[in-house]
Amino acid sequence: MKDSQQLSLTDQPVVTVPVLIPLPAPVPYSYAVPHDMSVQLGSIVQVPLGPRQVVGVVWEGETDGVDQKKLRPISHVFDCSPIATDMRRFLDWVAAYTLSPPGMVVRMALRAPAALEPEAPTEGLRIGDLRPERMTSARARVIELAEDGLSWTRSGLAHAAGVSLSVVDGLIRQGVFEAVFIPPQPIVPMPDPDYRQPELSPDQQSAVDRILLPGGGAAVSLIDGVTGAGKTEVYFEAVADALRRGRQVLILLPEIALTSAFLERFERRFGCKPAEWHSDVAPRNREKVWRQAANGDIRVVAGARSALFLPFCDLGLIVVDEEHDAAYKQEDRVFYNARDMAVVRAHIGGFPAILASATPSIESRVNAESGKYNNIHLPERFGGALLPDLHLIDMRRDPPERGGFLSPVMLEAVSETIEAGEQSLLFLNRRGYAPLTLCRVCGHRFECPDCSSWLVEHRFRNQLQCHHCGRSERTPEACPECGTLDHLVACGPGVERIAEEIDRHFPDARTILLSSDMMGGVKRLRLELEAIAKGEADIVIGTQLVAKGHNFPMMTLVGIVDSDLGLANGDPRAAERTFQLLSQVTGRAGRFGRKSRGLLQTYQPNHPVIQAIVSGDRETFYEREINERERAKLPPFGRMAALIVSAANRIEAEAHARGLRQAAPGAGDIQVLGPAEAPMALIRGRYRYRLLVHGGRQSDIQAFVAKIIANGPKVRGSVRVQIDIDPQSFM
Repeated sequence: MKDSQQLSLTDQPVVTVPVLIPLPAPVPYSYAVPHDMSVQLGSIVQVPLGPRQVVGVVWEGETDGVDQKKLRPISHVFDCSPIATDMRRFLDWVAAYTLSPPGMVVRMALRAPAALEPEAPTEGLRIGDLRPERMTSARARVIELAEDGLSWTRSGLAHAAGVSLSVVDGLIRQGVFEAVFIPPQPIVPMPDPDYRQPELSPDQQSAVDRILLPGGGAAVSLIDGVTGAGKTEVYFEAVADALRRGRQVLILLPEIALTSAFLERFERRFGCKPAEWHSDVAPRNREKVWRQAANGDIRVVAGARSALFLPFCDLGLIVVDEEHDAAYKQEDRVFYNARDMAVVRAHIGGFPAILASATPSIESRVNAESGKYNNIHLPERFGGALLPDLHLIDMRRDPPERGGFLSPVMLEAVSETIEAGEQSLLFLNRRGYAPLTLCRVCGHRFECPDCSSWLVEHRFRNQLQCHHCGRSERTPEACPECGTLDHLVACGPGVERIAEEIDRHFPDARTILLSSDMMGGVKRLRLELEAIAKGEADIVIGTQLVAKGHNFPMMTLVGIVDSDLGLANGDPRAAERTFQLLSQVTGRAGRFGRKSRGLLQTYQPNHPVIQAIVSGDRETFYEREINERERAKLPPFGRMAALIVSAANRIEAEAHARGLRQAAPGAGDIQVLGPAEAPMALIRGRYRYRLLVHGGRQSDIQAFVAKIIANGPKVRGSVRVQIDIDPQSFM
């Protein structure tokens, strides 16, 4: 069936169409098209499914083969744009690549069901020929505003004139205004690509010229620039070029908290903010963004990874900022990496994609060096600002005082920074007060009954909390095992404990603690980031939230409390992630030209990752890491897939995992490791086993895994099997 082909029952007795519904079914279901209805490929429809009515999309391909006599008719066709051909191809590709049911992938594109019907017009007012019998100053202000002939909402007119609603209502009763309907307005204005021309450095201008080469087509560009090099300004010029050509733009960001500062930078360049798409956007606004992206009223969307599945009508550029960030990986239902899927969507649509990072992923670096991506390097900070001077603090030689976690060297540096009227940042990627609480009398450790993890103490909230399932309980005064009072001890530091230590040493300093689980959520986080940028804090203590793209003009000292955290967890990407995280954090210092420094507390000063960061020799680190990946045939020089089997009891999970292992076909270039109990063996009351499939770069991992699933035991009882192609987590 072609996209333009209208289907009805006027020419033939029964027309059957496949409809893909957002359920884990392997193929679309068959439905009949009523005589008085027309649909086409991509039409969004409502269909009966058992006793329910569900949303679906008219799709290509085979149907479930139901007898035509048993077919049920489509109930309704929504008055919205059909899902475009390129988007349907993309959704099919994602389903095939991730081995996910197509309906579950389509579900991600139908996240705003209330947006499927046209938005109702707003009741408004427009001035007529009559005037009031008695003119007051308030009425005069209202009439003066409305005399331009434009339509106003009742509340909008009252607010603009500085009068109460009763004044406007009185004019309506006297016939001064006539009722009109105002059509739905775009949620954001049209951005102006020529609103403010930037002042680019020679390096930035050269990067822009390379990105905008004539005939670039669907090229992928990697902007690899040091922190503060002005990567955003470079890709803004690509955004401006797409807007001049009348195309839509999608900018992916890894963190919701980043969007506030980003939106302001965008507004300074283009005269208005882009539309937002992330979990913190109100449902009503999400509906507007979905519909207006589909009909073209919105030209630029900035959002989290799920924005990749918005049904743009004319997408012409995708930007993935901080492309290395692990937040782009979704590990629920449909497992996918938004960075990789963005490249695929751009390729299918025939338009460019831009990846930007100060610490690119190994995969992107290899693709750039091999010529697969356009490799653009920005080696210096914008405006002549210098990178911070980095130094190690060997904790074996300069240990903290008893009960503390900050070396005297670190504390002295913080003191000097405060005296200079500048800001310090202390970074520890561990939320809460302490990762473990135990009883000094009997040794009892507080652990989550539903997960293989300790309960983290959050002293500010007087709670013990599991960071995996969210379980929380009040911190007890006595040990629940032996009953001893006042003998519970916190082991190890979290950011709350570092804040407590800082408060002891610097009681008069203005301190801000930044963590994703603090009270007030995203709104408070944005306010505190603004306060830091305005210089309203002396010391900032934070988790990885502070590593992502923030610009703090007064920040001249960055201290890493535990540089070794994350290096010894057995993850093949541990070195890469630690290098990226610490490089990004230290890059917060000195971005506005002030002389700055970074101090890294470590017990492993000779570790290659630590040495690479302090020496500034990122190229040697990348070369060593790439060589090690190639020797081990790890991505991007090999293919990997994980099968995660979980069940309500350990025996059931292990038995199913072993059954899958026995079902693996013989293949010389692919091996199956496991099953083994997952490092996080219990999460939310479910026992977990993992199998790891490892093959060469050309191995057909998807076909191999599909055979395992097809030949293996059928899922029964509480068993659940998740497939993760290109896994990022091995927990």
